[in-house]
Amino acid sequence: MDDDFRRAALDYHRFPRPGKLAIEPTKRMASQRDLALAYSPGVAAACEEIAADPAKAWDYTTRGNMVAVITNGTAVLGLGNIGPLASKPVMEGKAVLFKRFAGIDSIDIEVKANEIDHFVEVVAALEPSFGAINLEDIKAPECFEIEARLRARMNIPVFHDDQHGTAIIVAAAVRNGLLLQGKNLADVKLVNTGGGAAALACLDLLLTMGLKRENVTVCDIEGVVYKGRPGLDDTKARYAQDTSARTLPEVLDGADVFLGLSAPRVLKGEWLHKLAPKPLVLALANPDPEILPEAVRAARPDAIVATGRTDYPNQVNNVLCFPFIFRGALDAGATTINEAMKVAAVEAIAALARVEASEVVAAAYGGTAPVFGPEYIIPKPFDPRLILEVAPAVAKAAMDSGVARRPIADFEAYRADLSRFVFRSGNLMRPVQESARRRPARIVFAEGEDERTLRAVQTVLDEGTAEPILVGRTSVIEAKLKALGLRMALGQSVRVMHPEEQPELFAPLVELYQSKVCRRGITPAAAKRRVASRPTVVAGLLLEAGHADAAIVGGHGDWMSEWEHALGIIGARAEVSRAYACTAVITQNGTLFFVDTHLLVDPSAAQISEMTLLAAEQVRNFGLTPKVALLSHSSFGASGAPSARKMRAALKLIHAAAPDLEVDGEMHADAALVPLIRARAVPDSPLEGTANLLVFPNIDAANIAFNLVKAVADGLQVGPMLLGMNKPIHVLTPSVTARGIANLAAVAGSQVARG
Repeated sequence: MDDDFRRAALDYHRFPRPGKLAIEPTKRMASQRDLALAYSPGVAAACEEIAADPAKAWDYTTRGNMVAVITNGTAVLGLGNIGPLASKPVMEGKAVLFKRFAGIDSIDIEVKANEIDHFVEVVAALEPSFGAINLEDIKAPECFEIEARLRARMNIPVFHDDQHGTAIIVAAAVRNGLLLQGKNLADVKLVNTGGGAAALACLDLLLTMGLKRENVTVCDIEGVVYKGRPGLDDTKARYAQDTSARTLPEVLDGADVFLGLSAPRVLKGEWLHKLAPKPLVLALANPDPEILPEAVRAARPDAIVATGRTDYPNQVNNVLCFPFIFRGALDAGATTINEAMKVAAVEAIAALARVEASEVVAAAYGGTAPVFGPEYIIPKPFDPRLILEVAPAVAKAAMDSGVARRPIADFEAYRADLSRFVFRSGNLMRPVQESARRRPARIVFAEGEDERTLRAVQTVLDEGTAEPILVGRTSVIEAKLKALGLRMALGQSVRVMHPEEQPELFAPLVELYQSKVCRRGITPAAAKRRVASRPTVVAGLLLEAGHADAAIVGGHGDWMSEWEHALGIIGARAEVSRAYACTAVITQNGTLFFVDTHLLVDPSAAQISEMTLLAAEQVRNFGLTPKVALLSHSSFGASGAPSARKMRAALKLIHAAAPDLEVDGEMHADAALVPLIRARAVPDSPLEGTANLLVFPNIDAANIAFNLVKAVADGLQVGPMLLGMNKPIHVLTPSVTARGIANLAAVAGSQVARG
């Protein structure tokens, strides 16, 4: 690494506080009672339950979601035997990956024990503390014996990721690479360079999947591993061949797969002609591979190449599997991670690469959208769908192979629960998605040529929440679908509508629009131009004329301008005075709804009452009980300012209109979110627990609060959701993501389903 990168890495680890991990409590400790429940005497109840039934540890402690990352520092990355203390930054990083990718809590443990017996005794004694053990950076051949002995002694999964994580990703790459090359694993000849822990684990797993041992040749630093070679240890002797060949180039003839887990530049370009037609070259030495991909492409353009580097296609990276294997194993209460679970992970990872990559993946890799092919045979490490595919596959394999102590009864519910790791909106969105799925609505998407919209529509189709209609030119959309590798079929699963392509359909819609805007200073010619040029107008007219049930518009340009076009066509419901905007923010501590964040600058008490009732209805649609706080600078009558009086008046109107609604105010924001603060101010408040619907005296307060919470809490936005419109229509902000579009489509679909 260069000096600038090295300094940046050191600063990253040092500031604003040293290290990459911290312990964070999961329960509130804000009172003497909380302390009594958490520790003495309350903790004794949990201890007694576990003493009577050890399986209850999964219910009352973190053990079922806790992994130890353990090393003795004898083979750290490419740094070698640098010792346990110097390995700590790596182990902390591994623990962070567990949390980041799979929500697994993890603690790094660096053990000063180079002797096998000593190390095994230390680790085995830790079994009561953890649900699984991840062994890391332990040199071969000791790592083989250490893992075998720990697996025999411990009744929880013990997994040496350097071996098996690498093997699983390599096997997935081989599976898909051979599929593209038209070859079968049982028929191919494979040559490996390295012969270390990772290489042998790869070969063992490939044999389990159908590779034939007689078709495997291993080369290490001393040359070909052949029968009778002096000093050959048992781990390599399993793969010794009866051959007179002694060097790598001698065994490359006709090889279908080259698997390098060895050292830089050991495979020469001038040898590549020896390989079989359409070879698969996995050059995984890192950071410098056995041969550079450009050298392979120059000599063998028919080859598929994978490396361990991020700057080339087909990166073999253990993070593709280990968090999700542990997630599935922990959730099923597995006692081990066996071959069946590994193979299940291989097949799940390989299958995921064969469907289109998500928007999150494209964003993480410079906006490109990988499509299954020679340069995309395994998923990208940041593909958030990995957990949805790998964890259930591993859990099911644990159950089928008889090692699951806590079998999963409902895999559909399990996958839905895992979605919270994919999109933080997962749990919030589930009720509206289920509602929309029961009767999929015809939803028109105004910006049908936009990449975000197309990705969102593919998600909508996969989730079954709508029958999409795209506003756009068919040729443009077709080209983008091909570039993005999306599977939707225009004219079948998705309809496309555009004024230029369906003039007969749009002629009466132009007349409809003219009738709506003719008294707003819009001439017939101008109205016709708007229909031809403004997708929001087109989508609104399709909705108003009954060609669609709901509409998603905007996402480009000025939000208010798009909103005004939508309002001019659809209008507000007859029983309300106007429309409002409600926005949800999902944080680590729950979801908050803010109203009105976008439309009404200074609402009256009557309008605050109206927006509150409409927003409470929307909160219920998410399966939540609305808990409403009317916010102010004033706390329960402390101020006579006009805004405070307005909120008090609104409370009376709300009580009269909805006496059963849980609502209180006016109050400070901290009183709304912290029950103890509220109880000190008014002990008889009807609002229980934490408020989830925050109502503000004006748009400045609402919008500022919403954006502050979103920024400070790293919150995920859902909305703005329009309230009180005559038909379901929502206007996207320019910063919306594909997931945000799909979420609003589900909201619109649920509105249609409810009638």
